[in-house]
Amino acid sequence: MWKTILRRLILMIPQVFLLSIVVFILGSLMPGDALTGLIDPTISAAQIEAMRESLGLNKSWPERYIDWMTAAFHGDFGRSWSQKMPVTQAIGQRIVPTVSLSLFMTIITYAVGLPLGLLAGRYQNTFFDRVVNIYNFFTYAIPSFVAGLLMLWIFGYTLGWVPTRGTVGSGLEPGTMQYFLSRLHHMILPAVTIGLLSTTGIIQYLRSGVIDAKSQDYVRTARAKGVPESTIYSRHIFRNSILPIAQGMGYTITGLISGSVITEQIFTYQGMGQLFITSITGRDFAVMTTLVLLFGFMTLLGTLLSDIIMIFVDPRIRIR
Repeated sequence: MWKTILRRLILMIPQVFLLSIVVFILGSLMPGDALTGLIDPTISAAQIEAMRESLGLNKSWPERYIDWMTAAFHGDFGRSWSQKMPVTQAIGQRIVPTVSLSLFMTIITYAVGLPLGLLAGRYQNTFFDRVVNIYNFFTYAIPSFVAGLLMLWIFGYTLGWVPTRGTVGSGLEPGTMQYFLSRLHHMILPAVTIGLLSTTGIIQYLRSGVIDAKSQDYVRTARAKGVPESTIYSRHIFRNSILPIAQGMGYTITGLISGSVITEQIFTYQGMGQLFITSITGRDFAVMTTLVLLFGFMTLLGTLLSDIIMIFVDPRIRIR
């Protein structure tokens, strides 16, 4: 298995390389650059052009790409003109809030989706099953930005239970308990909102899997042997019904990290998603390209993570 993991990681290198070329070309086709729109009475057009020349912005995209890749191989992904710092430092400041939020959302998604899907399938066509189906309908139909704005208005502005913006309160020292609790408090609203909306597929797949498994021969045999109903559902039905969900678990975890753009914009959460939008509007190509490569790598990593999870869920599966 370890040889397969290493081989898959090596195969990601040309995929990420091709992705970097595509992203760099698309970024070069965008109008303007980091100095576009720089209005200052003390700076003439000639001075701005000289700055553009010194920064290498007048070069063709192949030349700029070669310069960027050469520096990237040495661990230098360029400098962020909007953040006034190296790209690695700018992303490093945002990656912890984004990963923390994504893990929080993942925990909520599976903590809510798995029990509801299992119970809805077990008690099919009951009042509880109908309530879960109605809940599933609304979480599937409502867009995330609409749900986010609604949750902000109710719990943030109207009730005042949670903060409406930011990642941590001001004036708190990192590493203290107050700092940790403040960061957790700021994550509650976006994590709960997106976490609940992400349960749709889990509930539907698990409910359908449980309904199908209830009529299988191994379930009837277990009942005939007098196995308790709770044991049948927890050890037999649930384990076989969760296979489709486990197959996509890696995509879910990495997808929440790379798909945090809309979430962080809605809740003004200062993570990588908000930095990505800022880099696009500010023509900060170094940050934008690096983030797209990071998101692409996380997507590729999700495929490998899903395969590894399937091995532990279903021992019959082996990757060679």
